[in-house]
Amino acid sequence: MRKWFIVYCIVTVPLASYFIYLHPWWSLSLILLLPSWLVGLYDLTQTRHTIKKNYPLFGRLRYVMEELRPKVYQYFVESDTDGTPINRINRSVVYQRAKRVLRTKPFGTQVDVYEPGYEWINHSMYPLSDHEVSLESLRVEIGSKHCQQKYNASILNISAMSYGSLSGNAVEALNRGASLGGFAQNTGEGSISDYHLKHGGHIIWQIGTGYFGARDHDGNFSDELFSKNAKRESVKMIEIKLSQGAKPGHGGILPAKKNTPEIARIRGVKPYTAVISPPGHTEFNNSEGLIKFIQRLRDLSGGKPIGIKLCFGKLHEFEDLCIKMKEMDNYPDYIVVDGGEGGTGAAPLEFSDSLGTPMTEGLVLVSNLLNKYGLKDQIKLIVSGKIITGFHIVRALSLGADACYSARAMMLALGCIQALICNTNKCPAGIATQDKSLSWGLDVENKGTRINNFHQETVHSVREILGSAGVDHPSKLSRADIFRRVSPTKVKSLEEIFPSSQTIL
Repeated sequence: MRKWFIVYCIVTVPLASYFIYLHPWWSLSLILLLPSWLVGLYDLTQTRHTIKKNYPLFGRLRYVMEELRPKVYQYFVESDTDGTPINRINRSVVYQRAKRVLRTKPFGTQVDVYEPGYEWINHSMYPLSDHEVSLESLRVEIGSKHCQQKYNASILNISAMSYGSLSGNAVEALNRGASLGGFAQNTGEGSISDYHLKHGGHIIWQIGTGYFGARDHDGNFSDELFSKNAKRESVKMIEIKLSQGAKPGHGGILPAKKNTPEIARIRGVKPYTAVISPPGHTEFNNSEGLIKFIQRLRDLSGGKPIGIKLCFGKLHEFEDLCIKMKEMDNYPDYIVVDGGEGGTGAAPLEFSDSLGTPMTEGLVLVSNLLNKYGLKDQIKLIVSGKIITGFHIVRALSLGADACYSARAMMLALGCIQALICNTNKCPAGIATQDKSLSWGLDVENKGTRINNFHQETVHSVREILGSAGVDHPSKLSRADIFRRVSPTKVKSLEEIFPSSQTIL
């Protein structure tokens, strides 16, 4: 191809010169020709890219096709059921509920019900009507005997997404939706921004290993700064992040180009520097230290619920925590179990793909261990990991959860198109970016309404499923209610697959 480019130049340069000599108007052709010559010559002489060097000018088509590939694949190649991370069926459900259009689907399921892994809940011959499954039953009171300001939470809330990973407009729209619907928005570990407070939506303030919003200039935890933020009226719960499903054992990552002066001010760091939080907390390094830290935050916050978030890791470490909680008669008010399939805007590939227990197994083990040590009546369980539909919530509740978080479904409700470029600051939907030219297109009022719509419609679907199953309260669900096909000819209940007494997989 080098020869072809040289031939192209040998032919076009004299021809262009000749025609320009005949008539000056031909000089306009240089608008196209000159860049092609210069780009081709640059490709021919550069040393970084072999493809460009071997195929000057034409080799650049490879990068164009690479850029177009995800879009072409998503819209023209993949089926409705095989898209990842979220397939088109589930994405469409979110879009339709957010816009309140088309609550039904035609012509039956597209899912292969005889494929191993297919799950369902059986209906009752005597289903309940809507009013027999009260809306109040779809909320849960969070707060142990040590908590003075218990919080009545929805069974579906906005999962942890920081201002920094998301744009200001996106965060504000989420908060507006939470305010309209009476559910909670988790701040993520990036601290509380002005956008989290604009509409008065309920806030769950997450404290990560960087202690953003509660740190001094040296990065140490500050009791004074923590107390100031924790006592805000809109802050209903505080969450200590131990690990995150998408990158367990790895600190949070904020790329330098996303770390604007505003974000740096909120977090207490230097602007335009990559912010990589340490993998572990400096305030504690064992179970006893963690429990004491929980009580310290509870006291500093005025008695608000304090929780911990983790992706389930080493079994003996969590069991040691349960034993220590029992001995000290103190514990978090809630535990968030984040599945290894959890999403993030930026994580090393190995951490996303190969570290951390998936949501189902993690939830089962945490629930079983809390029951084994008699702690479940004091500690509520929240679960996170691809919670999209009402059935996903019902399934999680049957496994032992009391409530759910959702991040990616809320992003879809904001208008996310799953472009899979969250870590580049080029999100076309204006959600996962700090580029003002992109985020300005996200209308806070409209998208906030859509967030509320999606929440209401999804919770309503939970209510309908419970009624169809003849269950009037989520607490009456059990693993025996959900079935999974384990082979083309065999079906087992989740109780058979994950026995309630089993504390090791």
